[in-house]
Amino acid sequence: MSETKTTIVLVEDNPLQRRLIERLMAAGSRIPHVIESYGHLESAQERIRRGGVDLILLDLVLPETQGLETLARVRARAPTVPVIVLTGVDDMETAVRAVSAGAHDYVLKDKLSAARLDRAVRYVLERSRVRATEWSSPMLRLAHQQFLKAAQWLAVDDNLRQRLLFPQRTRLVSFPFRRDEYDQVETVFGYRVQHLLTMGPTLGGMRYHEDLSLGDISALAFLATWKCALFRLPFGGAKGGVRIDPSTLSNDELQRVTRRFIFELCDVIGPERDVIAPGLAGQENAMGWAMDTYSQQRGYTVAGVATGKPEVLGGLPGFYTMSGVAMAYISAKAADYADIEVEGARAVIQGFGHVGRHGAQALQERGMRVVAMSDASGGLHNPDGLDLDALYAWVDSTGAMHGFSEADPISHPKLLELDCEFLVPATRRAQVTAENAARLQCRVLIEGANGPTSADADEILQERDVLVVPDLLAAAGVTIASYFEWLQDAQRQRWSEARVQQRLFALLDEAFARTWQRAQAESVDLRSAAMLEAVGHVAQAKMARGLFP
Repeated sequence: MSETKTTIVLVEDNPLQRRLIERLMAAGSRIPHVIESYGHLESAQERIRRGGVDLILLDLVLPETQGLETLARVRARAPTVPVIVLTGVDDMETAVRAVSAGAHDYVLKDKLSAARLDRAVRYVLERSRVRATEWSSPMLRLAHQQFLKAAQWLAVDDNLRQRLLFPQRTRLVSFPFRRDEYDQVETVFGYRVQHLLTMGPTLGGMRYHEDLSLGDISALAFLATWKCALFRLPFGGAKGGVRIDPSTLSNDELQRVTRRFIFELCDVIGPERDVIAPGLAGQENAMGWAMDTYSQQRGYTVAGVATGKPEVLGGLPGFYTMSGVAMAYISAKAADYADIEVEGARAVIQGFGHVGRHGAQALQERGMRVVAMSDASGGLHNPDGLDLDALYAWVDSTGAMHGFSEADPISHPKLLELDCEFLVPATRRAQVTAENAARLQCRVLIEGANGPTSADADEILQERDVLVVPDLLAAAGVTIASYFEWLQDAQRQRWSEARVQQRLFALLDEAFARTWQRAQAESVDLRSAAMLEAVGHVAQAKMARGLFP
């Protein structure tokens, strides 16, 4: 996939300074970027006018303008684009005044280094993004839309409807984080959103991603509530994470970020308050660090505060395979209900995380042919079925699917449009949209990730009689596994993998049957039926508990 680059306009009349800044950004920047340099404000203004500029590095002393007038002219042309002022020691007073007048930061030319310049650029971009998008989230809008549709159908009390649109508790933290280069200390932001406290403690994942926002985290907490309610688990939904690019972190840096984040949450989490589960880019070792950090603050071991831990710390056997196993089991259930022969059915999987990798294996064990898969490096297609053992060995040795010789390469968009019985988008949200929904050739779409199908695409697929099995059913493996691990830790027992799968399949059977029956009774699609089941269950619990005081 192509990498989006940040466009930076550099306005500096000194050619030596321009080349220095370009070299420093090339040497030390942690973000993909392109710098466009200008020695005069007029030419820079013309470039800014054309749009597509993410950041401006601005020298206030130019041949045709100086001081705050320079900033004012730039701000008039691009009022929403963040500006970092480049200044000398002798011009510090003007630089400070420029920040008061709307510049986002300033950097001293005399003390420029790759690390300092990179940090200033990243911080300004992050602050600007937060101000613009913290609650402006397509994922949150979709979550609200799905909930309000169900609430209207169920005639949920207006006050209760308004109450469930917003999380009960939200924690936003910022904390220092030390890079492996010991003198580099950065400030990062973290979130924990607890949507619903009615059903018991909250439960939800912890993720690391550079584009996290409060809106996205809230949407995922909503989704966690409905998953727990659909499967009748004794939890409300939660979600959290740190806004940082995990690909830039060493293992030691990941540990420091995780431990400090959990430390900031110690007063609002716990096995009876809020249970941390692994999320996007979640790792077994990170969940062990989370448990240990919380336990250190309590003075004794508290295994149940986190799930997805190593087995030696109370982790559940087979935890990280369960998301894929659950997806495959739900696919087989959908085949039964939709009268599709499982043996020999073709499956296409977008994604090679826990759902994709373990799910492909589980689908194959049920007799399906996995004819295409993809990861970040691209896709692979073999109409006779992929040799999963050979493919997995290749990925384990090279780190990516790219270059595997026993299948044909295929682009991500074309992979989604392959002729197949089962299509499993298991990567990111909004992969199936109004733009490509009409070209899909699957009979069943299994949502192996959270929110991969847009609302418009849902309508198109319904008109084309494509059965969509929603994420509430198909992407609940980690939620159920976390419930089992929490139970195992509370009971001080060790469950066998066979017992885990037996109980997993029982929960999936019961929830799928209820959802399918609701869909038939109400003449609605499976997503609507799942939401009706989940929202109705929560509404009953809220009414039963009453209002305090």
